[in-house]
Amino acid sequence: MPTYYVGVTPVGSGAHHPALGLILPPTTQGELRSSTGATFSSTGSGTGSAPDLVELCRRAETTGADSLWAVDHLFWPHPMGESLTTLAVAAVATSRPTLGTCVLQLPLRRPDAVAKQATALQLLSGGRFVLGLGVGIHEGEYERAAVDFHRRGRLLDEGVARLRAAWGATGERDSEYVQEPASSAVPLWFGGSSDAARRRAAAVGDGWVPLFLDPDQYAAGLEALGRETADAGRAPGAVEAAVVVFACVGDDDEAPARGAAWLSHLYRLPPKAFRRHLVAGSPETCAAALQRYADAGADHIVVMVAGSPAVEHFALLRAAFTGDARRTLTGVHA
Repeated sequence: MPTYYVGVTPVGSGAHHPALGLILPPTTQGELRSSTGATFSSTGSGTGSAPDLVELCRRAETTGADSLWAVDHLFWPHPMGESLTTLAVAAVATSRPTLGTCVLQLPLRRPDAVAKQATALQLLSGGRFVLGLGVGIHEGEYERAAVDFHRRGRLLDEGVARLRAAWGATGERDSEYVQEPASSAVPLWFGGSSDAARRRAAAVGDGWVPLFLDPDQYAAGLEALGRETADAGRAPGAVEAAVVVFACVGDDDEAPARGAAWLSHLYRLPPKAFRRHLVAGSPETCAAALQRYADAGADHIVVMVAGSPAVEHFALLRAAFTGDARRTLTGVHA
């Protein structure tokens, strides 16, 4: 594959450049193996150990990543790291990026335990933690967890109320039992591209971070979010505008099929399910596509690299997007 030498000119003169974050490679093992024997490398590390994760996070921070995110699945076809544990390692491995779950499926967990864990991460990270929440779309995962898939929206709302109640008791000493040490508030960002997910973010969230929206759909969603935030009696801008984007860096002709195949293997869905939502091609091509989300109103773009090595490909993409060639890692090939 070609080597890309990224220039120093950012995409679009005077263009709006949102924060650019990276979803950490989702598997604990270094690679995903398909039934045909093909290897889809995920982290570049073969063990998923703490030193490997520390090194990965530090390299990601070196690229200038504004945020690092961990996905959350209790049951999955491939070995997958636990999101909150992963971010605890990231909290001590880095000093600058925002850290968050993208997104934690709260209906599959006990809210009081999550409140405790989120507070701990906020303290460990020095106030850099964002708790991204959602309901997920995989019914089989709920069946394995013995949770009613069809009540997941209601369970999420009930769980958010429990989180707020736990944090509301922070620092109180008039009870025999106190759950939380004192910390700054933990922001709640809501994933999901449905109307219900967006309205939830407008009513009680600090951010909205949908997936599977093209730039035009995202722009329309942000307009609706603004109206719904006002209807909820909240100030304009109360909800951060974020979006998750799949990206595959490589040759313009080959990257779309290669990225779709990688995502198909990870999610066990047909490749065609990802073609419309995948940003793929040279770093400049991908950067131009990300700029469309920025122009639509995104203040935070969270990138899931559909390929490997994830950090190195993110470095190429970020350099093209921001024009900061100093942030590229040496010896990177796409």
